[in-house]
Amino acid sequence: MFISAIVVAAGKGRRMGTKLNKVFLKLNGKPVLYYTLNAFEKLSELDEIVLVVSNDDIDYCRREIVDKYDFKKVKRIVAGGMERQESVFNGLKAVDSRCDIVMIHDGARPFIDKTTLKKGIEESKVYSAVGIAVPVKDTIKVVDDDNFVVATPDRTNLMAIQTPQIFDYKLIYDAHLKAMEDGFLGTDDTVLVERLGHKVKLVEGSYRNIKITTPEDLIISEAFLKTIYQ
Repeated sequence: MFISAIVVAAGKGRRMGTKLNKVFLKLNGKPVLYYTLNAFEKLSELDEIVLVVSNDDIDYCRREIVDKYDFKKVKRIVAGGMERQESVFNGLKAVDSRCDIVMIHDGARPFIDKTTLKKGIEESKVYSAVGIAVPVKDTIKVVDDDNFVVATPDRTNLMAIQTPQIFDYKLIYDAHLKAMEDGFLGTDDTVLVERLGHKVKLVEGSYRNIKITTPEDLIISEAFLKTIYQ
């Protein structure tokens, strides 16, 4: 099987409060994106990485990350779109024509581990659509437009979705095409597959697999690095 990974890193870091793309911010002297790509680079099952960044960042990313750290599995760097969904679709169009399974991952999640990746791949061979998720810790409230609570779902059956999300290539490509035709914008890729009536299998991941979004996340990430590389 030919397995591709699409690493999406075309964000602008607005919630981070910086003009610099958050994946280029430094953790222990190296960019966030370095750690993300390194996890996939070391995955023996993976054949290629397609990196999706904003058009303005392509040259910088190639020079300062891909070439500098010698990521040999990064075969293409492509421009993202206005929305994450468009960026993912650009990545889907850029993978190798031999692709059987595709992993879609946020570039700002640098702590994905090898065990979870391997488990996700194996499950995708059976179920064709797999998400990485963790049980919700907090009680969740559903509110109305005025912020009054209207429901408290049982958190026993609630999971917080992460990435990567792993799919049969044709399935996720068709799901993106259908969403585009319908003008539907989803918050992740699994919901696009759900719209086709296809079930999504969830694999339990790690609470460490955070998405770096705010300055507080950088502090947490530095603590994680100390435990990983101590």
